[in-house]
Amino acid sequence: MNRKICIVTGTRAEYGLLHDLMKGVQACPGLDLQVIATGTHMSPEFGLTHRDIEKDGIHIDKKVEMLLSSDTPTSITKSIGLGLIGFSDALEELQPDILLILGDRYELVSAAYAALIARIPIAHLHGGETTEGAFDEAIRHSITKLAYLHFTGAEDYSRRVVQLGEHPNRVFHVGGIGVDVIKHIKMLSKDELEDRIGFKFKNRNLLITFHPVTLEEGTAEEQIAELLAALVDLKDTGFIFTAPNADTDGRIISTKINAFVQDHTDCAIQFVSMGQVPYLSCLQYVDAVVGNSSSGLAEAPTFKIGTINIGDRQKGRLSSTSVIDCQSDRKSICIALEKLYSSEFKTALAHAKNPYGEGDACEKIIEVLRKFDLPKNPKKSFYDLP
Repeated sequence: MNRKICIVTGTRAEYGLLHDLMKGVQACPGLDLQVIATGTHMSPEFGLTHRDIEKDGIHIDKKVEMLLSSDTPTSITKSIGLGLIGFSDALEELQPDILLILGDRYELVSAAYAALIARIPIAHLHGGETTEGAFDEAIRHSITKLAYLHFTGAEDYSRRVVQLGEHPNRVFHVGGIGVDVIKHIKMLSKDELEDRIGFKFKNRNLLITFHPVTLEEGTAEEQIAELLAALVDLKDTGFIFTAPNADTDGRIISTKINAFVQDHTDCAIQFVSMGQVPYLSCLQYVDAVVGNSSSGLAEAPTFKIGTINIGDRQKGRLSSTSVIDCQSDRKSICIALEKLYSSEFKTALAHAKNPYGEGDACEKIIEVLRKFDLPKNPKKSFYDLP
């Protein structure tokens, strides 16, 4: 009997990372792919991106509606509760052998707890990482303790998962799954990309994604205002914005960006969901990723472009020499932009390396999913460090 691998996706960005792995499981003898879509995938506000999954030839076995139309702490907490109800029903029906989840989003808490209670082993991707500015940090480590198998992006992260009490025999360093996507995807040419996104690149171009720093209260409006104030004086520069996640205060950021784009239609554009191929293709033609998205640390270095990493949201992650860290005030961001365009920094970019590997994570993950001897009951003993 084939082993049923159920993969959960809750956002456009996460699906972009999981796409190749889903396809690999789908094609692997001895494995059956199951997919549960949840979170923003079913939201018109975020582009109904479940349709993109289906267009890619991936069947969605269950859709778990959990996202409330609000971004307050209360609504996020209620969404987690709705997710628990939905995932308990979905897992009861699908009866997977393994539930695979990536990262640290609050949607995944619901899936992980439902799987734990149902005694379904959890495989967790990208555990052991740190992001001190967001409650994703605590969610990620809690999922590590709920999970049975661990696939990490770097050796440092593997050590941290073991430090959390997970046995080294169940921890696999596979590298960053996003690098796989870059390695295998067919990129668009510049002309094709401009036609696809309806935007003409300028002499200089920045891809900007800014999310709320969820462990800080009431800072989203001020921080996005400071970022936009730093951008407004740049000359002959194109600004390509991607919308923030469905997080606390995310709508505040979207509103500010919308107003900026409306005032600068000649050089700025915003996307609710850009799509995987256009997004990665865009990284070929921009000078930097700006904001506080993990993409600036995990994917951008492969393209030998800069990253301006603003504030504490990604604090603690491994980063390349292509990453410029700065505070979230206008002055600090302007200094970072000046460094980005300096001849010294641009020369150094040619030697930047991605700390998340060279792009063979999916093959390694599938091999473990296919061969690892799973117990009937996923009991774990706490592993004490020697």
